[in-house]
Amino acid sequence: MFWYIFLLVSSVKLLLIPTYRSTDFEVHRNWLAVTHSLPIKEWYNDTTSEWTLDYPPFFAWFEYILSHIAQFFDPEMLKVTNLNYASYSTVLFQRLSVIVADLMLAFGTKECCQYLSASGVRKSSKWKSRWKSPATVLQVLLLCNAGLLLVDHIHFQYNGMLFGVLLMSIARMLQGCTMESAVWFCILLNLKHIFAYVAPAYFIYLLRNYCFDSTQPVTWSRFSMTKFCQLSVVVASIFMISFGPFIVLGQFAQVMSRLFPFKRGLCHAYWAPNFWALYNVADKAAAFVGRKLGMNLQHSSAVMTGGLVQEFEHTILPSVSPKMTFMLTLVSILPAIMKLWYSPGNPLHFVRCVILCAGASFIFGWHVHEKAILMVIIPLSLMAVVWKKEAQAYLLLAVAGHYSLFPLIFTAAELPIKILLLLMHSVYSFFSLSGLFDVQGMERTWALPLMSKAESVYLLGLFPLFIFETVVHSLLNLKTSLPFLPLLLTSVYCSIGIIYAWLKYYQHFLSTNEVNHKRKAH
Repeated sequence: MFWYIFLLVSSVKLLLIPTYRSTDFEVHRNWLAVTHSLPIKEWYNDTTSEWTLDYPPFFAWFEYILSHIAQFFDPEMLKVTNLNYASYSTVLFQRLSVIVADLMLAFGTKECCQYLSASGVRKSSKWKSRWKSPATVLQVLLLCNAGLLLVDHIHFQYNGMLFGVLLMSIARMLQGCTMESAVWFCILLNLKHIFAYVAPAYFIYLLRNYCFDSTQPVTWSRFSMTKFCQLSVVVASIFMISFGPFIVLGQFAQVMSRLFPFKRGLCHAYWAPNFWALYNVADKAAAFVGRKLGMNLQHSSAVMTGGLVQEFEHTILPSVSPKMTFMLTLVSILPAIMKLWYSPGNPLHFVRCVILCAGASFIFGWHVHEKAILMVIIPLSLMAVVWKKEAQAYLLLAVAGHYSLFPLIFTAAELPIKILLLLMHSVYSFFSLSGLFDVQGMERTWALPLMSKAESVYLLGLFPLFIFETVVHSLLNLKTSLPFLPLLLTSVYCSIGIIYAWLKYYQHFLSTNEVNHKRKAH
């Protein structure tokens, strides 16, 4: 059944090959050309294209391997000077490469499903149909995730492969293979460094449960220096394999400058639906009121809404620096990692901490991309089929988070596709999860399954928001005077739901006290 689902969704991906593609398509075509045509010493120095290589070395080698297959489709795509080259063969190859790379997502999903089936976390005799079992629901939630379909197979990226590596690491941790989990995570960090956001959860869990005896109170006499050294050697070895060649070439500083370009500004061109979207709007509202009161304030709206990626100085509220966002993120994850430290032996707590760390970095991080919400939604999918409260958080976060990705695909031809993908995934999520937890539809209230009335009103509010953004905004001729308004409304509205869901999930994590991770779920 698992591979039937995978083949079915792969067929859908094939149908999406001719759809809109973003500048990320040219980004990855350029990386194919750079890694294939230039010597390694020039990979992180080349500036022929504005889309310079800014992923860690393992991803550069991934592009290098792909380039040797790409040459059989169209060798012209591998010329560094062929900017914005997009022949039919090039498009076909790059689209197919993403579909094939999703095999990693399939293997990671399969391992997580096998853990669910074998561990007894959600064992029950009531699953009369395999299609209604937690493992099958998880398969559909992950393999048919609307966000991955939108971002990878229309917009164009390789997130499915990366999340497959993350799921493989999580599955190995759940299965008790801590060293193998650490290996997978180190590989992931050297594929895309944004996953460093969840590294604190790995560090704390491995330190407490691998280097110390998780069944005993923490004392230095129970600290295993041997295990700590083993873990350190494994981690250091993977990073040396990745960065070693560039260290030898004296280019380590250049590589790091590409990986961490802090001069890009607080927010991306399209504001991610996080705390800073609310902060920016509050600053603009305060500036508007200030001008009405006669204050002489500099007008800076074009910098915030013109789609440019650059630094921005707020008008009324204090401007934000990378250090401030780092401190806010660190403070926001401290309760979660402290809970993880003081609750040893529970790998499900580890998954919860990963989710919360990813959520904190999304909400408070510097120059956050809207696509980063998938770092929260994907691991939360696993917990959604285990516990009712986590299913509730998932539904709210998944619907709001996936809707927030709509502005990435703004072409009219793809409008029905993104609506259909979101509706299908949302409807399936509501019906399958409510079935897992015996929720009888809108029982006793008109609220959505597993949702409170207020949460239901919020989610249903996405419909009038969508109508305004796609129809009313044009009818009122606001495209000239307020062209940024739809993006602003999407960011602000979705940020409210995402922050609320994260806080609610945080409260659930801090208050839950289960000791045995195999105990039957509520």
